[in-house]
Amino acid sequence: MSKNSPHGYAYYRRYLLGLAALFTIEWVVLAIHPKHRTDWLLENILVVFVAIGLVFSYRHLLFSRLSYTMIFLFLALHEIGAHYSYSEVPYDVWFERLTGHSQNELMGWERNHFDRLMHFLYGLLLAYPMRSVYLRVAAVRGFWGYSLPLSFIMATSMVYELIEWGAALLFGGPLAQDYVGSQGDPWDAQKDMALAALGALITIVCTGVINKVRRRDFAGEWAESLRVKRKAPL
Repeated sequence: MSKNSPHGYAYYRRYLLGLAALFTIEWVVLAIHPKHRTDWLLENILVVFVAIGLVFSYRHLLFSRLSYTMIFLFLALHEIGAHYSYSEVPYDVWFERLTGHSQNELMGWERNHFDRLMHFLYGLLLAYPMRSVYLRVAAVRGFWGYSLPLSFIMATSMVYELIEWGAALLFGGPLAQDYVGSQGDPWDAQKDMALAALGALITIVCTGVINKVRRRDFAGEWAESLRVKRKAPL
């Protein structure tokens, strides 16, 4: 059933309200006694901007249910990191309670990797919604519909690392350590950016493969997108 029909739109709207309600409940619960209140506030600044953007874009740029679900999953997991502080999320304790084994020992890890997971998921979960923005706002097609979302994820990941660096210089001390969460790794920023790029690349490649299978004009659209449209210099 299409969301353009009355019944389809009602179901679509209920689905979005359900996601919003679930996230609001999680946000309220995890806002109670976070491990580091100031770090929690810093981590939620971007969440506030994203929420405002989604609300104001609702009437002009509706995403698919899949895109909204991806955004919801990323924000929901981000709130866990904000509550505990990314470098102190006790996932290893949870894993050991469920299985009787330490995940870090099984994987040979010596640090808390929740922050690395989230950088990977940033690319994996948000590249697809961003692709829809480029397709529907910038009207890109073919090669550009895949390369620009990937470039956006890589660029914003770099900007976020610069923001972390700036915050560390501004605040200093324990707050900077909690917010940056490098855990003593001098290559932490580069690894985080690489994981975000990898996650986005996986999503973009999977999207391209699915579109190639489902669309007969896939190759033609790519060729047309790379054709020079105006030979004279601007």
